[in-house]
Amino acid sequence: MSKALDFKGLESLVEAREIDTVLVCFVDMQGRLIGKRFHARHFLHSAWKETHCCNHLLATDLETSILEGYASTSWQSGYGDYTMKPDLATLRRVPWLEGTAMVLCDVLDHHGHEEVTISPRAILKRQVARLAELGFDAMMATELEFFLFKESFEDIDRSGFREITPISSYNEDSHIFQTTKEEHIMRPIRNHLWNAGIPVESTKGEAETGQEELNIRYALAMDTADFHTFAKHAVKEIAWQQGHGVTFLAKWHQGKVGSSSHVHQSLWQKGKNIFFDSTDSLGMSELMKSYMAGLLHYAADYTYFMAPYINSYKRFSKGTFAPTRIIWSVDNRTAGFRLCGAGTKTVRVECRIPGSDMNPYLAMAAMLAAGIAGIEAKLQLPPPTVGDAYQGDTGMIPNSLAAARDALRDSSFLRAAMGDEVVDHYTRAAEVEIEAFDAVVTDWEIARGFERA
Repeated sequence: MSKALDFKGLESLVEAREIDTVLVCFVDMQGRLIGKRFHARHFLHSAWKETHCCNHLLATDLETSILEGYASTSWQSGYGDYTMKPDLATLRRVPWLEGTAMVLCDVLDHHGHEEVTISPRAILKRQVARLAELGFDAMMATELEFFLFKESFEDIDRSGFREITPISSYNEDSHIFQTTKEEHIMRPIRNHLWNAGIPVESTKGEAETGQEELNIRYALAMDTADFHTFAKHAVKEIAWQQGHGVTFLAKWHQGKVGSSSHVHQSLWQKGKNIFFDSTDSLGMSELMKSYMAGLLHYAADYTYFMAPYINSYKRFSKGTFAPTRIIWSVDNRTAGFRLCGAGTKTVRVECRIPGSDMNPYLAMAAMLAAGIAGIEAKLQLPPPTVGDAYQGDTGMIPNSLAAARDALRDSSFLRAAMGDEVVDHYTRAAEVEIEAFDAVVTDWEIARGFERA
């Protein structure tokens, strides 16, 4: 695997005329890369220190609309600047783009040069720092699912999003022959990410027509969020280069299963997994049990960060391997939280609630905050659920974005862990999504009632 670039390595590549462009990016509320393309020589001259962007870019929606109701920015305040400060530890080549490198930025206040608290990377950094104060490192991994289509993004758009054909015609779960037909897309994804320094493990067909899964090696929490974001961006660009559309919508079709992004997690200390206790029947330390109890106890509060759109909640349905209840089980894929590696040194918890549309920084920060709360309060973990976790009506995941918004807004736990500014900002983001959806007359409404109403 190629290593991420250092500054001297970039200088050498620029001098050798192998790199002429540097993408200077930050992560927005939706988990996308936002930024500028710099000539590499100007980046080396001064832009490596900082550049700037409008502060509305952390107060927008999927359409990048100018929106009202945010405390952080407004017409009244004049939409000023944020400072984008490159984190040179994230500098890497973009192998699928000719002569291009990329770096992620921290977003700072333009005047005081403090990190902007509502920035996704800053939100995760705060929880990682809280864990460090307790003497722990968070190790995490995401399993990213998505759908590939025969048509290009442009063709799908021109059809009004009506002519969308999955790249395969049958369930391709772990199917080698069908995924061989997709190697013109998936092989470049694996190899380009590896050559960019992203520790890719594998890709596979998932449990639907045209559905794929990308797995990246377990890593420190911030690295995992960076890897996830870079990989998601890469999948879109590489699929586009090959003439295919791809979607990370949690539920793109009512007749198809949704796409998830399960998050595996454990806490480590001095290079050892402190979730493991050889004397426990399941290999779970008391600290792990308290951490998991926090995850469960506060899951409704932070569901918004795992399912941020109206569409996200269409995924939570019985018999689809997407959870419906906030419960835990041992190696059971029907529960919201699954114990993996029971009885071994790799014991960990997998949260199965997040969809592929999540912002990894926000979702992971919320989970860490809940785990910390569980540890600090020494919460008791209830017994695991046995059998079909879809059976029962207790511990339900919020069933709509409105319900998740209310839980977020009213969460004293998240206000203490993340701050009022963060909770109020993302509550407003949920409201914006709800308002936009409520203003639309859908095809379903017209077809259902046009003649019969």
